[in-house]
Amino acid sequence: AMLLKIKFMMCGAFVFSLGVYLKIELLRRAEVMENTEIHVVPNILLLVGLASMGTNWMASRVCQDSMDMSRFPRWKVLLLAWFAVAALLCCLLVAVVVLSYALQGRLEESLKIGLRNGIRFYKDTDVPGRCFQKETIDRLQIEFRCCGNNNYKDWFEVQWVSNRYLDLTSKDVKDRIRSNVDGRFLLDGVPFSCCNPASPRPCLQYQLTDNHAHFNYEYQTEELNLYARGCRQALTDYYMGLMNSTGPGVLSVILIQISVIVSLRYLQTAVEGAMALENPEDESVGYLLEKGLKETFEELKAKVLDMVKLAQVDPTTSEVSPEAQEAEKGDNATKTPSPPPAS
Repeated sequence: AMLLKIKFMMCGAFVFSLGVYLKIELLRRAEVMENTEIHVVPNILLLVGLASMGTNWMASRVCQDSMDMSRFPRWKVLLLAWFAVAALLCCLLVAVVVLSYALQGRLEESLKIGLRNGIRFYKDTDVPGRCFQKETIDRLQIEFRCCGNNNYKDWFEVQWVSNRYLDLTSKDVKDRIRSNVDGRFLLDGVPFSCCNPASPRPCLQYQLTDNHAHFNYEYQTEELNLYARGCRQALTDYYMGLMNSTGPGVLSVILIQISVIVSLRYLQTAVEGAMALENPEDESVGYLLEKGLKETFEELKAKVLDMVKLAQVDPTTSEVSPEAQEAEKGDNATKTPSPPPAS
């Protein structure tokens, strides 16, 4: 019984640990995500993990008390609720597997908007609430070996150098600002974190579209020494890889949970059958369904229909209004009995 209890508890702890790990990984990149819809996956895992530890502990106690006929009857009422909760937890775990794949599009959209805002606020190191945006983006690009949202050209469309570090008296700076309708200082360059250290050539960060700015350089044909992959794709692949890796583990827990439900049902019916015998020590047969599948379905269907009929109001037995009752009494009072016929 102790070994069974440990096994049951470990399943719940495993699901809970998966939820904690996914939650932490998502919170680490919360600054580059527009919404938290994807958090529903780890939230369900956390809930199911905690609930599983409770239900599986109860299942282990039932198995332990089944050895004593005097202690088992106290679980008889609770077992029905246990089966319902255990089946619900299995359904929630199946929902986790489905959501892991179904939410990929929402995850990509969330990362797209979050990264776009992160790149736009990259320069705002002196703005409250955005002070660490530059550090976040730089660490992200270095860790995931990516550049920009879709690719490195995203940096060409935003001013990522703060005005505090621009020489506004320089002619080149003035010309760049004037040439932009929004008055932004745009560059055909990228931050240092986009540089690929595996490239044999020293990093080229600026004037990336000018073939004459660098020796032996062709913008259209040269393989730039920058990360080619965008951070949105890199993060999507990373998180979907996490989701996919948790899938087999979750499915294994589902199979174990189903086996626990089936085993406990056999144990319940076998013990109840033994208790009905004159000698409880005699052998008894356990079963999943007392009747066949079709008969059980028909019985459940009949019970549901009976409940529906009881909930409906019969129009023939509807209550008569108080005014109608008073009027009927008045009519009865004014009526006189007819005289008996003359002999």
